[in-house]
Amino acid sequence: MTSPTGTSPLSDLSTFQLSRLVEISIQLNSTLDPDQLLQFIIQSAAEMLDCEAASILLYDEKRDELFFATATGSDARQLTQIPVPLDGSIAGTIFRENRPLIINDVTDDPRHYAQVGEQINFQSQSLLGVPMRIKTRVTGVLEALNKRSGSFTSADSRLLSIIASQAAVAIQNARLVQAIQKAYDELKQVDKLKTDFISIASHELRTPLGIILGYATLLKEDAQGELSEHAETVVNSALKLRGLVEDMTNMNLMQIGTVKVDLKPIPIQRIIQLACDEIIKTAEAKGHKLVRDLPIQPLLVNGDQEKLTQVFVNLLSNAVRFTPNQGVITVRAGLVRNEIAVEVRDNGIGIPANELEKIFKGFYQIESHLTRREGGLGLGLSIAQGLVKLHNGRMWAESKGLGQGSTFKVMLPHTR
Repeated sequence: MTSPTGTSPLSDLSTFQLSRLVEISIQLNSTLDPDQLLQFIIQSAAEMLDCEAASILLYDEKRDELFFATATGSDARQLTQIPVPLDGSIAGTIFRENRPLIINDVTDDPRHYAQVGEQINFQSQSLLGVPMRIKTRVTGVLEALNKRSGSFTSADSRLLSIIASQAAVAIQNARLVQAIQKAYDELKQVDKLKTDFISIASHELRTPLGIILGYATLLKEDAQGELSEHAETVVNSALKLRGLVEDMTNMNLMQIGTVKVDLKPIPIQRIIQLACDEIIKTAEAKGHKLVRDLPIQPLLVNGDQEKLTQVFVNLLSNAVRFTPNQGVITVRAGLVRNEIAVEVRDNGIGIPANELEKIFKGFYQIESHLTRREGGLGLGLSIAQGLVKLHNGRMWAESKGLGQGSTFKVMLPHTR
């Protein structure tokens, strides 16, 4: 980098100044607290230029004026209340014209904005100001005030310009990090509200659901004919709603990390059998053929029977729901090295390649919620994957595309 005259802006700096600039650069790139950063910049500038004070003015886009971000030896809160116009001020001139200014007697300069000195009780005598730039955009002004010995020089201007360039980038980075942190905190708050809502909704729905299910079951047992059919419809609807509530509860518990598993050695064949028993009536109602291809030799997994069963109930339910009538659903298990491999395969509607990862997200549906033909909240696969992870396993989906079926694969540690 060279100046308009062809010389390097660093050529007339002393070894001490160059060393100090390196230290400043390191500090600016390792500090992300905006207030700490601003204080370090002005203290470094005042020290290196041997002057009484230094200040940083930043541009306020909404008000189209400059404001004091900080200054040495001044009350920051008091300074921020003092706006500095772009017209009729030295700082404003530096900002608008995007060039340094050296004024060794500010009292004779009509652009001197004396109101600032009067309010903070500081008398300005000499001033060096440089624009703070990010690429071609001016973001503020860095000022050095009252040189202790002699006058400000062009060498001082080059030195302060280097500090200003470093400072502008550092301030921008700190602001970006602060904005990201703020957005993250807001997302955490939204996530907490969502979690609290699901928890409360699930809890409040359980009691009336239990009552509806209890009375409807009694009515179904005692009633006859058409009344019994109506009661059965109520029971089935209540059971479906209870399943949705259970899904919300389980998903919520996994998100807040409070799901507990009771791990014991158990054959994976038993888990799969329990899941098939639970889903068989639903599969038969759609004319599906449920094929089990399981080894005779028990394959032991260290698992929670109830939670692992839920994994395969969810996978089988998904296969039943998204396979047209008279389909074939196959459950296969085997040993692959030190892992138990289980796959649930169907010849249903398939999954587009760009959806294979997304389907495991909570509440995600491939079909639009306004046009989809299948029910559910879109939690089954997310819950299944979460429960598999609790068992130190992994799960993924494979499909050759729409209309070509799907295969869900689960890998679990084998226990001997």
